[in-house]
Amino acid sequence: MDKQVLYAFLLTTIAGLSTMIGCLFIFLPKKTKKIIIGSLSFASAVMLTVSFTDLIPESFGMLSKEFQLFPCIIIILICMNVGIIFSFLIDKYLPDGVGENGLYRVGIISMLAIILHNIPEGMATFMAGNTDIHLGIALTIAIALHNIPEGISISIPIYYATGSKKKALWYTFISGLSELFGAIITYLFLKPFITDRIMGYLFALIAGIMVHISLFELLPTSWKYKCKKITLLYFIIGFLFILINHFIFQ
Repeated sequence: MDKQVLYAFLLTTIAGLSTMIGCLFIFLPKKTKKIIIGSLSFASAVMLTVSFTDLIPESFGMLSKEFQLFPCIIIILICMNVGIIFSFLIDKYLPDGVGENGLYRVGIISMLAIILHNIPEGMATFMAGNTDIHLGIALTIAIALHNIPEGISISIPIYYATGSKKKALWYTFISGLSELFGAIITYLFLKPFITDRIMGYLFALIAGIMVHISLFELLPTSWKYKCKKITLLYFIIGFLFILINHFIFQ
């Protein structure tokens, strides 16, 4: 294994495990209500903004190489709807678990969505780092920044539902590690078969999953606490966070 491949694996690992930084919030003094409301709303905005400013444009850019404008849009909409239906089915059949206001459920659904998001993201990071180390570093920084609030969306609900820091850390670690898993399966099996078309389908499908979780899980759960000002404030902060991230690194 040459140095370039090792660097690509290292960058992918850093990007994935940056999700763990989101766990720092579980060590803050317990002001339960405000932390839950703010973190869920913030994570909702991040997922929604990433979907519409990252995943969908990325999908369009890849699929437009293969299809004309109208078929490209239709394919993206179909893939997004498949993602929404998939997320809905997970939501419907996942047991309620424990914790007030369905927090445990929200944490588990977020973890599953982020795992699905991180695997192709890990593929992309690995391939970028293996091709051009400078491109890989830039992509790693950008991904790491938006992985932090994704870690919040898992660790905060799990911790406040179960009272267990260990569970919150473990579930968040699994989701972060899935990015490295994406890199490993790419290196071992998938590199010759990954095309723009396949990645375009995946990104659109994952956008649908994340839109559903943002609008039907994270935001409604934050809203249940009836502190509308905090919900709206942190939603705006999450939206601006991603926009600033784009401005700096793209």
